[in-house]
Amino acid sequence: MNTANFSAQQLQAERLLLLPSYILLKEGLVQDQAILVENGIFQDIGTHVELTKKYPDIVPVKLQDQLIMPGMIDGHHHLTQSFAKSLAYGEPSEIFKRIWVPLESNLNEQFVYLCTKLAALESLRGGFTTVCDAGTRSEIGMQLMVRALEETGLRCVLSLICNDGRAHSTLELRQNILENAQIFIKSYKQHKNVHPSLAISIPEVASDDMLYEVSKLCANSNIIFQVHVNEHLASVERSIIQQGMRPLEHLAKVGALGPQTLIAHATMLTPSELLLLQRTDTAVSYNPVASQWKGNAVASAHLMHELNIRFALGTDATRADGFRLLDAAEATQKLIFGIPTGDCSTGGGWMWLDHATTAGAEAVGLSQLTGSISIGKQADFLIIDLDTPEFCTSQDITWDMVRLCQRDQIQAVFVGGRICLWQGWPLDWDAKELMCRMKVLTKKAIEASPIQKLHPTAEQHRQLHGQTSQQQSVHI
Repeated sequence: MNTANFSAQQLQAERLLLLPSYILLKEGLVQDQAILVENGIFQDIGTHVELTKKYPDIVPVKLQDQLIMPGMIDGHHHLTQSFAKSLAYGEPSEIFKRIWVPLESNLNEQFVYLCTKLAALESLRGGFTTVCDAGTRSEIGMQLMVRALEETGLRCVLSLICNDGRAHSTLELRQNILENAQIFIKSYKQHKNVHPSLAISIPEVASDDMLYEVSKLCANSNIIFQVHVNEHLASVERSIIQQGMRPLEHLAKVGALGPQTLIAHATMLTPSELLLLQRTDTAVSYNPVASQWKGNAVASAHLMHELNIRFALGTDATRADGFRLLDAAEATQKLIFGIPTGDCSTGGGWMWLDHATTAGAEAVGLSQLTGSISIGKQADFLIIDLDTPEFCTSQDITWDMVRLCQRDQIQAVFVGGRICLWQGWPLDWDAKELMCRMKVLTKKAIEASPIQKLHPTAEQHRQLHGQTSQQQSVHI
């Protein structure tokens, strides 16, 4: 039951003076601090007393037992894939070949727009105010994705894929790709909420010249270059066979690493590759749920943190729930690395919140705009309800946010000072109507696509398990 003593209407004022019980600042959790939001920006931060005296013309919104934190950053997403996320878990690795490629080849204009809008809604509901999209294989224009993002309010680092086919690459093809990339960058460089990026799906689908030129163009344009690297054993082995080196080593050889580069997954890195990331200041998206659902390994994120390797947390279009992502980030590190070494802390809680917010924004190239509650930055933030049974006895709110906080505690989601969601739902468009349309379109898309799902559904698995049990009992 909602016990909020404030309303959505109060939060829609042009100037907001917010008085929460707690604020999560870059340096940690503070009490009895107030925030002034105006023109979509954090304009002032101070104590309740200071700011109410300083701005007597603004009626303050008292947020008793509420916590304000920066909106979370999803460092790796595929907005046109999340509609089929229930096909992903229980599958062997590299499902993109059997599921994503067939599905995305059948996306029409309406579906691209609607599935982007649904994915954006899910992200906002999960506490993400920014997502970093790694690109769609659909050949439909980016304008439809941008339209959906604008209507929902979600901030997005949006990528244009620049694969040139490697074996089929020509100078003319590369020049055309780079010209289109420059047009794309120019089109969205000044956009309020959509920030351009370029991507190559995996190193093996691009020529060495293309890898270098795209990375260089991103560096010169002050945007990020995204590429999936060292995610699955199969891709690592293919690279060794074809290139005589591992995928990350391949990127280093062609000059595609650097501060502009964000590599996705990085679950299978050697010590020398970790040092390579450190030396080149290349960033990583750590995607723990993807490792749980369909991965071969878990990225050594805690070690990356200690080595000052920049990284964000990413969903990889699995489930758009920021707090469950935080829990997965900590839990997988503890299970794989912490328990064997006797490290009971595995980051101390705060580290994962940092990488979901401030450090995440830095990794996706938006640290000057968002990621922290700081004067002058975009007002991307969440109001979290702490008046719950789970938090009434909390002795460590910061760490408990990682382990205990839930999506239904998010009272409001703001992007650029605009309230996008109130208690999980948009105020200015019909989410239920979108859901009804997506149910129909998803069913049609799956039926029309030549996907190859290898794991049975839960009910099919139950039946198979029952048959196996009966056969075993007969033999016994």
